[in-house]
Amino acid sequence: MNTRDIKAFIAVVDTGSIVQAAAQLHLTQPGVTRRVQSLEALLGVELLDRQSKPLRPTAAGREIYQKGRQLLHAEADLLALSRNDAEPTGELRLGMPPFLAERALTGPVDALRSRFPGLGLRILAGWSPGLIDQVVQGALDVSAVVLPEQTPPPVGMEAHAFDRQPIRVVVSPSLGLRSRVNLEQLSAFPWVLSQNGCGMRSTLRRSLEERGLPCDVGVEAFGADLQLSLVARGAGVGLITPDLLATSPYRKQLKIVTVSDFHMDVVAWLVHKALPPRLETPVAVLLEQLRKVTVDRAR
Repeated sequence: MNTRDIKAFIAVVDTGSIVQAAAQLHLTQPGVTRRVQSLEALLGVELLDRQSKPLRPTAAGREIYQKGRQLLHAEADLLALSRNDAEPTGELRLGMPPFLAERALTGPVDALRSRFPGLGLRILAGWSPGLIDQVVQGALDVSAVVLPEQTPPPVGMEAHAFDRQPIRVVVSPSLGLRSRVNLEQLSAFPWVLSQNGCGMRSTLRRSLEERGLPCDVGVEAFGADLQLSLVARGAGVGLITPDLLATSPYRKQLKIVTVSDFHMDVVAWLVHKALPPRLETPVAVLLEQLRKVTVDRAR
């Protein structure tokens, strides 16, 4: 099996276009087409739905795409074993939860691209529990995750803490709440929260259930600014970290309330299993940059 054919097919799926794949691989369009057709002939299945725009993989193609990425990943690791002093190549598969992507991703990504131009970055966004599962299964090399302070990373993983923040409860002044309240008083209002899978939402729900109180989610919204805009308009009660609140355009329209029977800190971790040699230095740089973002923010 020719790995160049696999690379061509993966490039077509990633870009959705023969033209863009050719530009990415520095090949002619007929050259990319021949490589994809060669792979299809070898495997005996059609890999692309050529009627779709952009081009999409068939059901068989989706499976071959995933297996092909794993094969190219393994090839890069094998080559790196005999070239310990070589620049990292291949791909770094990085997971990042929305909580961190909004405030901590740009600098680390720029640093990795600058330091390791031959290393491709594949970034997957998702909630922390799912990202941890993908690291365990080998679908991700490394992931940043955000967990409630009482929830440590799984045993058997290498985990490096790089940030810790308290969670603030925010409301619109129009709700008429005092500055100090309890969960029972808050339970009279709906909540504006992230989707299921968010650690903050899970911890809040458990705290309410322990007291026999309902967790009425009025709005599920993705992204801190969207959530805070809804809270500011009186749609419900929200949860946010101090740094995201400080940079939000809605901060002056919100009121922080102290909740006497609810307190939560979240800890940000970089987690991974044993790394191949080619990724050890890039992951160390990633951790350094994530810690730098934290320090710079605190100043």
